[in-house]
Amino acid sequence: MSTATEPLADRPTRSERMLGPALALGGLAAATVALHLRDPHVSNSWGLCPLYALTGVYCPGCGGLRGVNDLTDGHLGAAASSNLLLVLAVPFVVLLLARWTFATWQGRDVAVVPTLPRPLRYGLGAFVLVFWVARNLPGSWLAP
Repeated sequence: MSTATEPLADRPTRSERMLGPALALGGLAAATVALHLRDPHVSNSWGLCPLYALTGVYCPGCGGLRGVNDLTDGHLGAAASSNLLLVLAVPFVVLLLARWTFATWQGRDVAVVPTLPRPLRYGLGAFVLVFWVARNLPGSWLAP
């Protein structure tokens, strides 16, 4: 973050500051468009999950590509069926990216992901772990 004592010439311009958010948002947009155009529901169209290929265990991210494709088609239920964790995370990711972009636009330094209190970090980790185990139980409706 620039201070009042810094010479103006040493402060990054707005366009220089916005490079990070622009690249991140552009990369996410390009990946989303690619997932919309090349359907991951087609077997092996985007390859295989290495963990599933080696162990037969679904990771927390399995079904994420299909979920993004379903979201771009406006099928929220199908996306939740592919990966419920992804659907729950998308609004938070959008909020964090918007916060980072707006703060960068204003010239404030903020972390993309803010530092969370330890109980919240452990709670989120436990939630992902429970999701991971639950989706691998026989007959689980959480399996992709």
